[in-house]
Amino acid sequence: MTKIALILGITGQDGAYLARYLLNLKYKIFGTSRDSQICDTSRLERLGISNNITILSLALNDFRSVLKVITNVNPDEIYNLSGQTSVSLSFEQPIEAMESIANGTLNLLEVIRCFNKNIRFFNAGSSESFGNTKKFAANEETKLRPRSPYAVAKSTATWHVSTYRESYDLFACTGFLSNHESVLRHDRFVTKKIINGVKKIKNGKLDKLKIGNIDIYRDWGWAPKYVEAMYLMLQNKYPEDYIIATGKTTSLRYFVQKSFEIANLKIEKYLEISDVFKRPSDLEYSSLNPNKIFQELNWECTLSVDQIIEKMYQEELY
Repeated sequence: MTKIALILGITGQDGAYLARYLLNLKYKIFGTSRDSQICDTSRLERLGISNNITILSLALNDFRSVLKVITNVNPDEIYNLSGQTSVSLSFEQPIEAMESIANGTLNLLEVIRCFNKNIRFFNAGSSESFGNTKKFAANEETKLRPRSPYAVAKSTATWHVSTYRESYDLFACTGFLSNHESVLRHDRFVTKKIINGVKKIKNGKLDKLKIGNIDIYRDWGWAPKYVEAMYLMLQNKYPEDYIIATGKTTSLRYFVQKSFEIANLKIEKYLEISDVFKRPSDLEYSSLNPNKIFQELNWECTLSVDQIIEKMYQEELY
């Protein structure tokens, strides 16, 4: 029997890669966007799967809209990858961050509880929720210490998921995703901005790459591999939360240096640090321990930061 998956946020980086992965497993795929008639399907088209997906309009902060889509599709699995995705934007639009992430997740859980408790639900959490871990790697038991409106909203959604799982016996789980990149990453994200900037400098179309604080440390992974972890979590015998990460932390300074190195350009000539791009609050160091998902689901992302930068620069889709 063909399984049905509903992917919220299907037009984004993760949604597109997840749709491709599930299509290869013979799933029937439905996706959602705020307005299905005008949504950007360029990532789906680039992966060659746009004709294999049905996209429906859905407003996550509207309970009636959520109820209508879920009851009409009646999926076996729901992957919630939607809502505001930018930490920096969340400082400018904090209410939208909370409504689209936390309230949207609550609407999904409530519809599942009332309509069909057999639906399996994946919630895209964030490593940002752990705050500044310093060099003590966070695991699934680490206390959440969010430091941005985005992280507060993601933490609230995580607590909604655990509450509904424990209170109503739902198969609902959160994957705490570390930073994960690909050529499909939106241009507003700093990693894509770096790659695009270096390419433009190389081609004589830009004089300087201007970015903010580069003395931060993150765990960077490869998005096409991360969606496999999402799928595995919903095939598990019991609903469990997992950290989805590589377990290796790298500085943004290194990411920038390596990008210039690949292009054979001197960083000191073309890089400009600007306070304009600095956030009101930023995590200095994010360290993560993904041993639980390694051991229990046999999942691992082995691509190095160097390989990820190379793939983004060469525009390799996998």
